[in-house]
Amino acid sequence: MKRRKFIENAAMTSTALLLGQSAFAGADKAVKKELYEWREYEIRFRGSQDTLHEYFEKALIPALNKHGVKTVGVFKEIGKSEPPKIYLLIAYPSFEEYLTINTNLKKDDAYLKSSEAWNKVPADKPVYNRITTSLLLAFEGFPVVKVPAKEPRIFELRTYEGYNEDAVTRKVKMFNEEEFPIFYKTKLTPVFFGEAIAGANLPCLTYMITFKNMEERDKNWAAFGADADWKRVSSDPKYANTVSNIRRVFLEPLPYSQV
Repeated sequence: MKRRKFIENAAMTSTALLLGQSAFAGADKAVKKELYEWREYEIRFRGSQDTLHEYFEKALIPALNKHGVKTVGVFKEIGKSEPPKIYLLIAYPSFEEYLTINTNLKKDDAYLKSSEAWNKVPADKPVYNRITTSLLLAFEGFPVVKVPAKEPRIFELRTYEGYNEDAVTRKVKMFNEEEFPIFYKTKLTPVFFGEAIAGANLPCLTYMITFKNMEERDKNWAAFGADADWKRVSSDPKYANTVSNIRRVFLEPLPYSQV
């Protein structure tokens, strides 16, 4: 009787271990998606951009890198926009680490010291009007930023708005299951893709692609539009009416940008 009970207990233990191993194996296969914070600084008339760049380069970016953010991009618009804007991309390893990292920054003595000049900008000489921030959760099919080669390049930032949440969900699915191979085939080189979970113009998704110049950009988009796979996918009824408006801006990186 005791022997039978021992065998039953051993069998139950083995089964539990196998189930636990299976659960861990499933967790390992889960895609860890980055969280992107996209900031737009609208520079005030006669505001000192040099002060902002000094803060980014010497204080904020080193501190973010220290606490686990590997990639911070800083961009300005191509051409002369009015009012000028500076764009910041912060790629957090995950949503949870977004919270942890920002909490730790507030307690980092080195960061606080290096930020003193920025924090002491006089009230009568503000650098910017406002900061607009969006939080974007990376796509499963493109879960991390891909930093392009350090060479002369431009970036195209595109935001696709949907008329409702389901439209954006279906567009994300379209990217994950159909569009990424077409992007690579036609040399629309991706940098990041994210579905907005907070910010302006919701519901929407935002992504960034990069080119050597505008001529290459126009050529590659033309190839994308003419691609047979794209024509097939774009005519599929399950993806109908996924985009109600497109916003785009052309950017170039600042010298100290990590993207």
